[in-house]
Amino acid sequence: DLPCELHSWRQMAEYSPEMRQFACILHLYHIKAYDYLRKIFPLPHPYSLTKQVFICSFIIWLSNSEAAAGFSNDIFFRLQEKLERGERAYSYCALMVQDLSLQKHQEWDLQTQRLTGFVDLGAGLLDADEAPLASEAIILMAVGISSPWTAPLGYFFVNSTTGPLLAQLLRQTIHKLNNIGVTVLAVTSGTTARGAETARALGIRTDPERIQCTFQHPPGSAHSITYFFDICHALQLIRNALQYFQKIEWLGDTVQWQHVVELAALREQRVLEPCSPKSARHGSEQSYHLKVNLATPLFSEGVADALEHLQNLGLASFQNCSGTVKFVRLMSHLCDVFHGTGPYRRGLKGPLTAGNYTKISHLFNEAKSFFVTLMDSMGKLIIKSKRKLGFMSFLLNAESLKWFYTNYVCTEGAPSHHLLTYAFSLDPLEKFLRALQQACGSSGNPTCTAFQAAYHKLLASCSLLPGSPHSSGPGNTSTSDIFLSRRRDLTLGSIRAQYNPARGRTLSTKYLYGAGLLLRGSALSNALTDLSLHAESITCTAGFIAEQVASELQCEACLASLFEADESRLRCGSVLYIKKLGGVSLPSASVYHITNISEQVLNRYGKVGDGNKSTKVWQLSLEQKVFEEILGGSPLFPTLTNHLFDGELCVNNHYTVLVKQITQRYLNIRTNHAKHLNFKYHCRRHKLKKLKGKHLFPSPLGGCQSSQTHVGS
Repeated sequence: DLPCELHSWRQMAEYSPEMRQFACILHLYHIKAYDYLRKIFPLPHPYSLTKQVFICSFIIWLSNSEAAAGFSNDIFFRLQEKLERGERAYSYCALMVQDLSLQKHQEWDLQTQRLTGFVDLGAGLLDADEAPLASEAIILMAVGISSPWTAPLGYFFVNSTTGPLLAQLLRQTIHKLNNIGVTVLAVTSGTTARGAETARALGIRTDPERIQCTFQHPPGSAHSITYFFDICHALQLIRNALQYFQKIEWLGDTVQWQHVVELAALREQRVLEPCSPKSARHGSEQSYHLKVNLATPLFSEGVADALEHLQNLGLASFQNCSGTVKFVRLMSHLCDVFHGTGPYRRGLKGPLTAGNYTKISHLFNEAKSFFVTLMDSMGKLIIKSKRKLGFMSFLLNAESLKWFYTNYVCTEGAPSHHLLTYAFSLDPLEKFLRALQQACGSSGNPTCTAFQAAYHKLLASCSLLPGSPHSSGPGNTSTSDIFLSRRRDLTLGSIRAQYNPARGRTLSTKYLYGAGLLLRGSALSNALTDLSLHAESITCTAGFIAEQVASELQCEACLASLFEADESRLRCGSVLYIKKLGGVSLPSASVYHITNISEQVLNRYGKVGDGNKSTKVWQLSLEQKVFEEILGGSPLFPTLTNHLFDGELCVNNHYTVLVKQITQRYLNIRTNHAKHLNFKYHCRRHKLKKLKGKHLFPSPLGGCQSSQTHVGS
C-alpha cells in the first residue's frame, strides 16, 4: 500500500493514511530503522516544528479527539487553557505509564462499518489480513507535582509491549506536553522486567556502583528527567526474595522469613492475669485474648513491634529475631518516605521538606549500605542475584528523590518547597485503571470496544481539578485506600492464607439468636424488661459486628479501633489484646455507641419486619437518622485522630466509612434476620438467667486496667 516513488513522500500534507501508519509504527517500534530509512525517503523528523497546520507530524498523527486510541487532544487542550489562565500548578508534572491486559476479540463496529480489536497506535487501525489483534492497552497519565491533579493523556492498543516501545511513547508524550507548556520532571513505570527494559532504553542505569537516575530530553539537551520504579511492585519483589532465600545475612545479623510466618500463623490465645483473682479463676467468662491484626502490612512498624513484644514474652518461635526486626523496620521507614500522601503528616510520613531531608538522606545511606551487603546462605550477594530488582529499585528511587530535592525543591523559584512523594508511584494511575475496569462492567479482561467505551465515559467526567474524585474517574476511593488495596498481598493476612488456606471460623448471625443474645422486637417493652440484658444484647451484637467488619478491613489502625483493648499493653504492634466473652470480642466504646444509637432509632421509628418498612428507602432513612443522632455527640474512634490525616482530607474518609459499615450491618441484622427467626423470649431468658447479678458485658465506656500478664493457653 506504500508508494515507492520519492516524490510521493515529499510533502507532509500529501501523506496517505498508509504512509502515516507506516511512519508512526516504524518510529515507535524501531527508531534506528526509522533513522536509516530517512536517508532514503523524506520521512518527517519526529521533533521538527513548522508553522503549518501539521505541527510536529508524529504527535499530530498519534492524536485523536473523543476517546479513540492515541493521545487525547481534549485533555491537552484543557491543560493548555489552564496554563494560559496562569494556573502554575499545571506547569510541572510527573509522567507514568502502565499496561492493561485486553481480551483478544474481533468485533464489527456498526458506526464505522469496520472490524475492530486490532493494534492501534493512534494513526488508525491496521487494515490487512496480517494485522494482529491487540492484547494490551498502554495508558499514560500526568500527575501534578505541587498539586494533586491527574490527567489521563491517552492510550495505545498493542499486541506486545517492549521497553523500547514504552520509551518512545514516553518521549513522544514528554514532547507533546512541552509543546503546551507543561514540563515533565519525573517518569514512573512498574518494577518489572519490562519497566527495567524501558529504563535502560531511556539511558537509566541501576548498577549500585554507578547509578544514573536521570535521562535527557530531547536527547543531548540540558533538561534532565528523573526516573522512578513503582514502590508497591518493588515491595512485592523484596517479599518474594525474602521468602525465596528464607534467610538473609547482613553484617552479622540474620533476617528470617520464618519469623514473619510464625507471627501471621499465631493463633488466638487467652491471656492469664495472675493479679486478678476473678480473671485467674478457672471458667471465668471474661478475659483478654492475644490476637494478631491480620491487616498489618508486612513491612511496617506494627510487625517490628510485634516481633519484639513476642520475643520479650519468651515465645520460642520469636527468639533471635533482632535481625528480622531491623530489616522490617528499615523497610517500613522507606515505605513511609515513598508514600507521602498527606500534607499534614509529620516525620518520615510527611511531605519532603528542608526540615526532614537530612533525616531522609541518612536513611537512604543506611539502606544502601544494608542492601549492598545482603547475602544468601551460600554467601552470595543478593544485589547480584536474580532476585535483585526490588532492592535495586529502592536504591534508584533514593537517588532520584535526592536529585529531585536538590534540583526542584530546595532551589529558589522551585515549583514547590514541599513534595508529596505519592506522585512518583503508580497509585494515581492504578486508581484510574480500577475505575476504568469498573466502567467496563466485567471482572475479566475487557475487549478493545469495551475499553474504549469505558475510557470515553471516564474522559467525559475528568475535571483535572486537584483532589477532585472525577480527576481520575468516578468513585470515592482515596489514593491512600488504593495503596492499601495494592498491598493486600503484603499483609500478615495474605501470609497466613498462603500457609494455611483454610479460612478461620466466623460466627454467624444464627449464633446470636441461638444464644438469645439479640433482641427480636423493635421496642424495648416488646422484647425485654431487664435493662441489663438489653445492654448485654446490644454489646454482644456490636462485638459480632466488629468481628465481621474486621474480617474485611485492609487498614491496620481501623481494625484495631473496633475492639476494647488492654491499654496497659503498649508497643505491641500487630499483636492486639482484646477482651472476649463467650466467643465474641467485646467492641470498643465507639462501636458500642453506634449500635446503641442504631437501636434507639429502630425503637423510635416503627416495628422491625413491618412489610411496608422493609424497603431500601426505609433502610436509607434509618441510616440517615442514625447519622443525625451521632452528629454533635462525643467524638468516636479517638485512636484514629492522627490516622485520618494520612490521606486526602475528604468527607468519605476511614472515619465515615467505619460509621457507615457498622450502622448498615446492625440495621441489616435487626431488620432482615429478626423477621425470619421466631425465637421465644423465654428461651433467651432461660439461656441468660444464669447471668443475672453479673455484669457480663461491662460498659465499654469504662476502662479495665490490667497489670503484668503472661500468655496462657
